[in-house]
Amino acid sequence: MAQGAKPGEGGELPGRKVYPWIAKTRHTTPGVGLISPPPHHDIYSIEDLAELIHDLKNSNRHARISVKLVSEVGVGTIAAGVSKAHADVVLISGHDGGTGASPLSSIKHAGTPWELGLAETHQTLVLNNLRSRIYVETDGQLKTGRDVAVAALLGAEEFGFATAPLVTLGCIMMRVCHLNTCPVGVATQDPQLRERFTGNPDHVVNFMKFVAQELRETMAKLGFRTLNDMIGRTDRLEPSKAVEHWKARGLDFSNILYQPPVGPEVGRYRQIDQDHGLEKSLDVTTLLDLCKPAIERGEKIRAELPIRNVHRVVGTITGSELTRKRGPNGLADDTIHIKFTGSAGQSFGAFMPRGMTLELEGDANDYLGKGLSGGKIILYPPKGSTFVPEENIITGNVAFYGATSGEAYIRGMAGERFCVRNSGVNTVIEAVGDHGCEYMTGGHVVVLGATGRNFAAGMSGGIAYVLDVTGDFPSRCNMAMVGLEKLEDPQETAEVRAMIERHVRYTGSDRGRFILQLWEDMVPKFVKVMPKDYNRVLMALKKANESGLSGDEAITAAFEENARDVARIGGG
Repeated sequence: MAQGAKPGEGGELPGRKVYPWIAKTRHTTPGVGLISPPPHHDIYSIEDLAELIHDLKNSNRHARISVKLVSEVGVGTIAAGVSKAHADVVLISGHDGGTGASPLSSIKHAGTPWELGLAETHQTLVLNNLRSRIYVETDGQLKTGRDVAVAALLGAEEFGFATAPLVTLGCIMMRVCHLNTCPVGVATQDPQLRERFTGNPDHVVNFMKFVAQELRETMAKLGFRTLNDMIGRTDRLEPSKAVEHWKARGLDFSNILYQPPVGPEVGRYRQIDQDHGLEKSLDVTTLLDLCKPAIERGEKIRAELPIRNVHRVVGTITGSELTRKRGPNGLADDTIHIKFTGSAGQSFGAFMPRGMTLELEGDANDYLGKGLSGGKIILYPPKGSTFVPEENIITGNVAFYGATSGEAYIRGMAGERFCVRNSGVNTVIEAVGDHGCEYMTGGHVVVLGATGRNFAAGMSGGIAYVLDVTGDFPSRCNMAMVGLEKLEDPQETAEVRAMIERHVRYTGSDRGRFILQLWEDMVPKFVKVMPKDYNRVLMALKKANESGLSGDEAITAAFEENARDVARIGGG
């Protein structure tokens, strides 16, 4: 949910650090800066968080789902909600850790020590009989076995180390991680500086062995045989003897060391597995068996099924098993094609890989196609519907959040935050609400109608094409990072037309059919939303291709030229 050293502020990765291999990993464009916004735009309540936890557990049933919280006043209540939301781990992050790229205001003023947040979390979980259902982890400048012992006595059973192992690898804490100038080659992508890195994995192993040995010695002194015996035993902490500094005189530590008065039946460390309810999902009860021939042998599957809004995350477990069996490339397009009729629940088609097509005649809740990873989603109203699709919501908020690849065709209007953080999906939709294409880094979005306000805020990549019949779209677009152009390039115009043709073919869209019939009149009304930095890198890539380079060589050359241009104008 946030980081201990910069809660609520987010972070930025400057374009000069987005080397080609970084861009490939993050599904973005070399040389184009990236923004990590402070809020998660799919989470606005504890219920939203519970849905995300459920989504992630469906995407990998074998993984533990961990939620990271900042150590602050009231964190115990949030941790209780996280436990009720069926997370497997809750991490309490203290203010002392964090990257040197954190804003100075955060380093100095944000967060509290991990000890305070951890004590409150453990007490709250025990008081509500939730502690036995969840692992509690803490981090934030743990350096010694004594730190681990104190953390265990305050209620943690897992411990995070980052800064100390980095120091063993050569970090000298220059706090220039964001400048790409790390003198010892730790936090930089500059090839010349990276050559200075002298770290060795054995150094980290040796450090952790010393931490473990000191912890064993501390446990022996205190009379504990196992770490679980130590958890929450604040009666073995003596602050009056440990603190002799004059600033600490008169401080009352009783609230930190408080032990909730509960019976032995209430667990004080994690003993019970969370019940994620996966066995009730439509995938487990129906889709896995139905799609087994495709997953095992690549056979084509066609089926029609009813769906209700209690069916959440439909297709995700099936997609996970497909990826586990077939790898990231999945299957050939449309190998699995399932048509649903009815109202889909949240996260329909989330994280779906290539080879799967989900067609829905009806409507869908929030998070449609979240994290789409190569699959195809088709959504249109029921036959016989009397409403005008482009004027009515057919899917909820945050559709295609964080999607990386694939296609989507939606006959109707989406709610707010459509395609936020989209990094590769090509989609056609007939209208969107506020904050469309926010923080988008890749892909193509065609909007055949109205948009809400604040379109393209923080958009650093990809292209959006908006049909602006009324001429008021510029007033609804956030122009901080994008420019508006006309749709003039013949090849690009043909690609947009092809997307609309597929939209009509898949969804039967009257709106799309009308636009195609009047195509020559409609083309001048399309507004091309193009991120400025992205456009500059594309121009450099085009120049590299014209000089005879191709593939990775062209990308590297474009990145280097863009870096020189940025250095010349002093931007980035």
